[in-house]
Amino acid sequence: MPTAKRSIQSAVTIDGIPLVWHLHREQPGSDENTEMGMCIHVKVAEGVRRELHLEYPVWVPNKQGLLWTPPPRPTITPAKVQAHIKEAMQAGWDPESRGKPYIYHVSELPN
Repeated sequence: MPTAKRSIQSAVTIDGIPLVWHLHREQPGSDENTEMGMCIHVKVAEGVRRELHLEYPVWVPNKQGLLWTPPPRPTITPAKVQAHIKEAMQAGWDPESRGKPYIYHVSELPN
């Protein structure tokens, strides 16, 4: 049985730009679809601007014989998400620009 997605969101100001982020996707809880990890969407608080999608790596489920135990959900730390937003800005995301969402692949989980 799938578990419900958590409702996690926060507001942050980086370099004078007010941003809002929220958990868009949890990693699926079954081992047949493990190519998608967690995703957090970031957007400018007011106005229509270019969004940021933080794509997190897939964590491996624990298998014990024939039993499959779902992995524990990572704790999402707002300070860590803020650091990942800054990394994306350094990698080229401009929140004041317009266009398709900028997808940034993060190398670590947000905990």
